[in-house]
This record gives sequence, structure tokens and C-alpha cells, in this order.
Amino acid sequence: MLGWAIVFFIVAVVAAIFGFTKIAKGAATISRFLFFLFVVLFIIALLM
Repeated sequence: MLGWAIVFFIVAVVAAIFGFTKIAKGAATISRFLFFLFVVLFIIALLM
């Protein structure tokens, strides 16, 4: 879990370096998708 946090932190830093252009928008979209995916998987894991 900590490894994923580090990966997303690095993605955020790289997006900031590029000045929050289209690259940052793409990273934000991917991050939002992964967030909701992991929330759903977490809820499923709680129910099992």
C-alpha cells in the first residue's frame, strides 16, 4: 500500500513539473479512476 502511495506521489510531482498541462489532466483522470476502483474493491473486501 505504501508503494502505491509513493508511485502516486511521484506521478503528482512529475505532473507539477510539467506545469499542470494536458499531462497533468491525464494523470488526474487516471488517479480519479484508480481511486474509485480501489474504493469499490475495498468495500467488496469488507463484505467478504
